[in-house]
This record gives sequence, structure tokens and C-alpha cells, in this order.
Amino acid sequence: MTFKSGFVALIGRPNAGKSTLLNSLMNQKIAIVSDKPQTTRNVIRGIRTDENSQIVFLDTPGIHKPKHELGRQMNKESFSSLHEVDLIYYLIDATEGYGPGDQFVIELFKTVKTPVFLILNKIDKINRQSLIELLSRWSERYDFSEIIPVSALTADNTKQLMEVTKRYLSDSVQYYPSDQVRDYPEAFLISEVIREKVLQLTHQEIPHSVAVMIEDIESIENSISIRAVILVERTSQKGIIIGKNGSMKNEINKRATIELRNLLNAKVYLELFVKVETDWRNRNRQLIDLGYKQDPKDE
Repeated sequence: MTFKSGFVALIGRPNAGKSTLLNSLMNQKIAIVSDKPQTTRNVIRGIRTDENSQIVFLDTPGIHKPKHELGRQMNKESFSSLHEVDLIYYLIDATEGYGPGDQFVIELFKTVKTPVFLILNKIDKINRQSLIELLSRWSERYDFSEIIPVSALTADNTKQLMEVTKRYLSDSVQYYPSDQVRDYPEAFLISEVIREKVLQLTHQEIPHSVAVMIEDIESIENSISIRAVILVERTSQKGIIIGKNGSMKNEINKRATIELRNLLNAKVYLELFVKVETDWRNRNRQLIDLGYKQDPKDE
């Protein structure tokens, strides 16, 4: 029996549902999810293995018009992944109209030879006639290798997506052990879970202004003690994150602890601090320390 393997990049505008689709295809949570644009800031790898194939999914940051250095780095991560994979999923929110951002991404596809699947997501929110019209319009915009409508939220048509994807993979080796489902360090997982809870509980400018830095992780038998710092850009934001009598910080801690216990299969003792780092999204050293930028000379 031949074994097929390959790398698939999930590309799209913010809030297209890339992380939700990744989690659906993996049948478990790999990437954090929120209704806030630009939730994903790093390329996140999810590894799906069965008896005859291994697919490594790269969930990329949403492509957007950047307003700071962090945004530029997020776009750069997404752009570079186009040249490093065997297949591209271009996710479109079926409820959103076609815009300049879509045209920009299509122009990018013209610079690569990688096959591109158009994934029309959120079909559970539109009727059949609207879907037919969308399929027709999008087929005229670019020569997609496949156009597949899905609902990442309900997993509608994701099985067919997997079957078609495997046809585009080459006979190759298995890159990861069969039981490995993610390719990032434990500290990154912890920081993302904490950030997800902040995203879920806050509004307006707060979600975009927040980062999480893990200061210390100590494992003793079946328990993990974690010290983490939530970074914000202004003193007023720090007050919101802490909340009246510490109520917001305590709720973030509570929700993150519950999820981390399940993910790490251990008792979790989480200690959170909030710190102001003015304009951290434009400071190269801070972006490097947080893992959003690799090279201080990389402009």
C-alpha cells in the first residue's frame, strides 16, 4: 500500500474560518478560535495521520492591510507559506462579498505553481441558490484546481474535502509520528489558550493590543505551575484586563485553567500578571521575544 503525505496551507482573509476548519479536520482543538479578526498570529501546524496518509495543515494569519509591524509580520508568514506547501486551501466566507483583499490574494496565487482549492466556508448560513451563484462567480475569477463548499462549524462536506485532498498528494514518507497532532511547543499552546480567553472576554481595541508571555513553567509529578504575563499597550487597557477587584483577570485565569487541565491532562496552577508595554506591536525586540518575528534585521 502506498503512503501519501504533504503540506496544506490554509489561506484567507481574517474571520474566514481557517482555524475552525483546521480544528474540524483534526477532530480536536489545535488552534484557538474567536470572533475577533486576526486571532491567529503565527503559522500553526496540525498533523492528521491515518493508515495511508499524513497531511500537515498550516493555519496561517488572516491576510489584511497591516497597521503596525506585527501585522506586517503576520502577512509575511502567510505569504511565505504559499511557496512551502503542496496544496493551498483558499478559504472564503460565503456570507461576505468580494473585495480588494480577495483580488490581492488571487494575484498572489498567480505567482506560485501550487494547486489552489477554493473553500467556500459557512455554507450553513446561505441558501442553495446563493451557493450556486457564488460557485459560478468564483469559478470565473481564477482557475482553481477544485472548488469545494463546506461548513467548518458543522463539518458539512469536510469528508469530501479530505478525499479530494488526498488525490493531490504524492507518494511520500511520514514526516511525524502517528500520535503527534500538533507541531509547536507546550509554552506556545499555553500562551495561546490564555490569549483566547482574553479575546473571548474583551472587546474594542483590547484583543488586538494583547499578547501573552510565559515566564515560567514547572512540572512536578502530575501538576504544572505556570507564570504568565498578559501584555497590553496602555494603562487603561491594563485596568480593563484586571477588572474591578481583579474580576476580569480571575475569569480569564479560571477559563484558561479549565481548558489547560484538559489539554495537558494534569493539574494546572496558573498565575497571571498584567504589564504595560507601550507600542509593543511596533517594537522589533518585543516581537522577537514573543515569537512573532525571527530576525531583528528582517524588515
